[in-house]
Order: sequence, then C-alpha cells, then structure tokens
Amino acid sequence: MPNREAKDAEEAKALADIEACGCHILYVLEDDEHPPFAYSVGIEHNFKVPELVVIGLKPELSLTIINEYCRRVRSGERFNVGERASGFLGGGFDCQFGAVHPDHYPEYFGWDIWFYDGRDFRLMQLIFPTTSGIWPWDAEADEWFRKRQPLLDQPPSPN
Repeated sequence: MPNREAKDAEEAKALADIEACGCHILYVLEDDEHPPFAYSVGIEHNFKVPELVVIGLKPELSLTIINEYCRRVRSGERFNVGERASGFLGGGFDCQFGAVHPDHYPEYFGWDIWFYDGRDFRLMQLIFPTTSGIWPWDAEADEWFRKRQPLLDQPPSPN
C-alpha cells in the first residue's frame, strides 16, 4: 500500500476498500461542465493494470462496470487501449477501452492523485456505444451523446 495515512473517515474508507475489495470507487455527480462519471482508485496498485473511468452512466451501472473490471483483472484477465470487450454492459453490447491523457488527471482524478502521492499511475476509459450501436467517434453520433461521454484520450482543449 502506498505510504498513505488516513486523515479523515473518507480516506480511511478508501484505504480499507482498496485493501479489502481491490479498489475504491468514486462517483462524481454531473455539473455544468461535466457529465457524471465514476472511477477506480487502487486497481493499478493491487493488480498492475490501469485504473478505470466510466463517463455518462447512472451510478449503479458505473459501479457495476468498475467492480466487474476489478473482478476480472483480479482473476488475471488483461485489457488494452483500443481493445473491445464484452460482459461489462447488459444487452450483449461490447465496450471499448480508450486511453486517458494525463493532462485530464488533475480535473477528474483527485483521489488517484492523492492515493498514488506523486507516483505515476495509468487510467483507461471504458467507452460504450448507444443502444443503436453508435460509438461517440462515429459520424452518426449526436452532440448530446458526444457531450455525455467525452473521450479523454487527447489533452483538454483550452477554453
């Protein structure tokens, strides 16, 4: 475990979850600038694979996806950027893993920064299609869907 000492009950819970369950998951509510998102803390520490972020889904589904990722990497399965995988979304839909540019870390992943305390860590984004099978990068994807699931593989654009 990184040299972390809990300063409050939230930090103590995060450290206990990482030790007992393999990860701690945070769900961040939607605001004016960002759709809701969930991300893991501790997966790379425990299993030497990237942390995971899911953007734009409801809390229950986001938590289920990250828990499934944690379960699967704990059992030895590995996923790579650009790879498609099944079993994370209902209805037989595949998802795809995308890169997360480190320039997004300060804006989105404060608990990972806290946990890894200045050490490098990696993140992947679980990207999902619409129920019609349209991906965010497809020409047919509408603006709402693109904003609901921004892709974090490029540095943030300056305002």
